[in-house]
Amino acid sequence: MVCGQCQREIADYSNFCYFCGARQHGAPSGAPRASRRLMRSVVDCKVAGVCGGIAEYLEIDSTLVRLIWVLLVLMPVPVVPALIGYFVAWVIIPQAPLPVPATPPAHEPNSHSAA
Repeated sequence: MVCGQCQREIADYSNFCYFCGARQHGAPSGAPRASRRLMRSVVDCKVAGVCGGIAEYLEIDSTLVRLIWVLLVLMPVPVVPALIGYFVAWVIIPQAPLPVPATPPAHEPNSHSAA
């Protein structure tokens, strides 16, 4: 990326030029940054995908999130609040879009003909 003020090469996705300090207004070329959003999982779900979505957001194993959730539910005091919390999370957290399936390679027609 080139600074619009001093015309020097700077790192992509820079907000300011580290040579002259000018703010970079143009959209940088290349791939955009990936943003993380808390969403219910559609590929790792048992009931509603809440634990799978939390695990994907925190980048940990979903089994660990489910185990912690079950331990919190089994404690004597928070049974009702934990169940209500799960239901509220189910309603509030948006569902992630379905993943795009990988396209199989195009099958080339057979060049051998039956005679």
